[in-house]
Amino acid sequence: MVVLVLIFLLILEREEGRLRGAGALVAQALRTRGPNGVAMVRSMASGGGVPTDDDQATGLEREVMLAARKGLDPYNRMAPKAASGTKEDPSLVPSITNKRIVGCICEEDNSAVIWFWLHKGETQRCPSCGTHCKLVPHQLAH
Repeated sequence: MVVLVLIFLLILEREEGRLRGAGALVAQALRTRGPNGVAMVRSMASGGGVPTDDDQATGLEREVMLAARKGLDPYNRMAPKAASGTKEDPSLVPSITNKRIVGCICEEDNSAVIWFWLHKGETQRCPSCGTHCKLVPHQLAH
């Protein structure tokens, strides 16, 4: 129905000697032809669909995506692997500096985060629950 209305507008505008607005767009669409003379419709679907993140990612974003597929976390975007949190088996926190701020959710259903600074050296305890953490050196991927 919409196509018929647009074609009707095109015919009216052509008879009056002017092509503007929707009529000009319809005329352009009707003139678009492929190499074999068949009308060609251009859309994202004709080029293989909407590009995925893999198709569009470049630089650092692509590097992080490829590393994540291999199970690596070069920039510490994911939570550290869980450890028992005891003095003998502390939670290891990677850092590229000598200190890092750490957030501890002391109980599973707790909505408050206890923040504290973790410094290079011996293990340190969360001031609220007593979980032990240790800062370990980490090198960036580049």
